[in-house]
Formats: sequence, structure tokens, C-alpha cells
Amino acid sequence: MGRVIRAQRKGAGSIFKSHTVGRKGAAQLRVFDFAERHGYIRGIVKEIVHDPGRGAPLAKVVFRDPYKYKLRTETFIATEGMYTGQFVYAGKKASLNIGNVLPLASMPEGTVICNVEEKVGDRGAIARTSGNYVTIIGHGEDGKTRIRLPSGAKKIIPSTSRAVVGIVAGGGRIDKPLLKAGRAYHKFRVKRNSWPKTRGVAMNPVDHPHGGGNHQHIGKASTMARDSPADP
Repeated sequence: MGRVIRAQRKGAGSIFKSHTVGRKGAAQLRVFDFAERHGYIRGIVKEIVHDPGRGAPLAKVVFRDPYKYKLRTETFIATEGMYTGQFVYAGKKASLNIGNVLPLASMPEGTVICNVEEKVGDRGAIARTSGNYVTIIGHGEDGKTRIRLPSGAKKIIPSTSRAVVGIVAGGGRIDKPLLKAGRAYHKFRVKRNSWPKTRGVAMNPVDHPHGGGNHQHIGKASTMARDSPADP
């Protein structure tokens, strides 16, 4: 009987879960409230910080609480061109400028956006990684908006979903090669336990279905028809 292979162990989570020590917290839009639904609210970018394990930088944006006499700091995903001291406006009547948060219905076709809500009020779910963006294709009369995802796929979401105007900062990050094992070590140390990755053909037969043999080879078809029976 062979051992449990790595792909099976990953399904249980455990040591393969993402590392959260040192993280700066969840990057989300403001809670969808009356101020954003009917007008706008102004915030100011206090600082732009690096989040270990995330390719895109984060922006700490301070808003005045509309219900209490206090300030609230929100963590946004920074867009290209965002700077400290910049005023950020969020709401239905906000202007169409880089870094502002608006519902899709308030933006014209062709607008480039990021950190888009998939469902109204989920505070951002689509196009959140460095250099990514979504393009608005068109608005329907049924309250739906058609968008083009970073993958090129089309998707239809509610026109009341909010998004940030602009492209996520940190684009071009993957253009620079890692070159050294040490850089890969530090990259994945703050991400998750997924490096280094031993190939199945380099293992013993007990460790992996591809293991064993007098030279490294899989020994059977690596691709399989969808309707083919499982191994006995």
C-alpha cells in the first residue's frame, strides 16, 4: 500500500494553509451604508504599506464615521497612481477619478476598474492581484452589467456592485525572474507551504504513482480521457 501523496495531504489543509503572521489584515471596501448609497463620503490616504505574502501594496484610508464622532481606517488595495495625502471619494455621486469607489451603474462603458464586488456588499472579490483590472463592456436595462475579467472571460454582475476606478498597483511584478532559490524561499515563506516541490517521477514507488524505475519516467499515460475507468 502506497503512502498518502502530497496532493491528498493538501486537501486536509493543516500545514498547507496560508500563513497569516505579519499580514496587515483583509483588504476590503467600506461597509455599504447610507452615505455611499445616496451620496458620497470623503477619505484621505494616510499611508501605502507592503503586505507580506501579497503582490499588491495596500492603502490605509481614513474616513470620518457618518454616525459617530470618530475616525475609521479602512484598508484598500492600492491602485496605480495613488499617493499619500490623496482624497478618496466613495459613493454613488463620487467623481470618476483614480482610486474612487463607485457603483458600476455610475461608470461609462470602457472604464477600467479593480476590486469589483461580485455580489452587492461583499466589499470586493474580483481583480485584486497586482496589475489586474476589469473592463466594463456594457450596461443592461435589467440592472445587470457585463464585464471582461482579467482572464478574458465575460461575466454579468449587478450594476449596483461597487468597484475602485483604476488598475491594481504592482503591475509587472512577475516580469522580474526570481533567479535564486533563496528568493523563492523568502517569497513562499510568507505565502504558504508550497515550495520546494519535489517531482513525482523523482520519488520512490511507495511515495507517488509516478515514482520508481531505472530512469525518471511516468510509465503510463499522463493524460486520461474524461470517461476512462479508474485504475483497479
